[in-house]
Amino acid sequence: MEKLIHIKHQGVVLEGMLKIPQSAQGLVLFVHGSGSSRFSPRNNFVADVLNNAGLATLLIDLLSKDEDDIYQTRFNIDLLTDRLNVVIRWLKNQNNTQHLSLGFFGSSTGAAAALRAASEMGKSIQAVVSRGGRPDLAMNELSNVIAPTLFIVGGNDFGVIELNQEAFIQLTCSKKFEIIPNATHLFE
Repeated sequence: MEKLIHIKHQGVVLEGMLKIPQSAQGLVLFVHGSGSSRFSPRNNFVADVLNNAGLATLLIDLLSKDEDDIYQTRFNIDLLTDRLNVVIRWLKNQNNTQHLSLGFFGSSTGAAAALRAASEMGKSIQAVVSRGGRPDLAMNELSNVIAPTLFIVGGNDFGVIELNQEAFIQLTCSKKFEIIPNATHLFE
């Protein structure tokens, strides 16, 4: 099943693409970061791989087009986390998704929102992946994350590597840190 979804929240419509393969047991919620969208070729590639492995995916824009055009809004982790929580509540109220285990795939500032939400949700979140993320923007919440967490950083993403290393130290859950040689934050 594949469908475009719309979630209305405080005058904003969050749009996303939900794909649920037959017999899916889990769902990966993509939490896009600054300047990205559900149309990201990289995230769609990862989503296709996950769908082929039997996992459902939801690629959703947490900011409207107008909001994403404002630089400061892209870094508003409180707003991104609030919108992420709205999406999670929506998923938990849908017949075709409420039974699925939930994991996050966060990129850029979306990784901070994913980690913050995971710290609040405890055992409800099965895994968190931060790809080229800014987990340092959720530094105060990282020690509360209990879901197994993977940080993936590009070897040529200087500055972000160090920010991820500092954040990684704060995690007390099962964790792994991977640097991909010759990659930037775009992971071309």
